[in-house]
Amino acid sequence: MDSFLGIRFKKPTAKRFQEFSRKHFKTHTEAMETMLDFFLYNEISPKEQLGPTGRTLEAKLLKRINAVIAIIKDVEKNQTKPTQAMLEALFTQTETPEEKPLIMKRDDELDDEKFEDWDGKDF
Repeated sequence: MDSFLGIRFKKPTAKRFQEFSRKHFKTHTEAMETMLDFFLYNEISPKEQLGPTGRTLEAKLLKRINAVIAIIKDVEKNQTKPTQAMLEALFTQTETPEEKPLIMKRDDELDDEKFEDWDGKDF
């Protein structure tokens, strides 16, 4: 059986460790060994920051998502809709009303114009 060694901690720190140990491990020894192994295997120091927390990452992500939404809306407003309107104008040809002459010619005047240059030799 392994022997025990007493280590002195301040009461608040000891209480925190006991609560943590009871919550996650069977014994205090197992808790301490696991914590020490974690730092050893991951080659990190307990004093260094591991990076941003979930809350800060979420806030940054939401800001970026809002920025992307704003960019998409701007593209839609300034590029897609005008381009769509131009394409629709090209593909839907509107009939241009034919200009009506201001003075209408009578039918008999039209017939005279047809035979003006005819010399009658073809008969």
